[in-house]
Amino acid sequence: GLQPDVITYNAAISACEKGGRTDTAFDLLAEMKAAGLQPDVITYNAAISACEKGGRTDTALDLLSEMKGRGLQPDVITYSAAISACEKGARTDTALDLLAEMKGAGLQPNVITYSAA
Repeated sequence: GLQPDVITYNAAISACEKGGRTDTAFDLLAEMKAAGLQPDVITYNAAISACEKGGRTDTALDLLSEMKGRGLQPDVITYSAAISACEKGARTDTALDLLAEMKGAGLQPNVITYSAA
């Protein structure tokens, strides 16, 4: 039969994020890795956004670290979601550190980033 690819997993993880199904999003991420597929920036953005919605600040920061460790460059969406997760988790200093890191990487914060910070 057909096997899901990165795009399929990204769509499913994003749907879980939008539907507030944080645990299912993580199950899909783990399943994706177990299948030998490499998560991309879109995958991590959806998973970090799921953390933000599910109040899982530490997991969001772990995913951001993992993403960088895999050589992927976080984008404005990544940082905005991670900053928002920090804000919801009362981690103001970490949020401000991420904002500075984002600017240092040459990324321009947008309205969503600033409203999260």
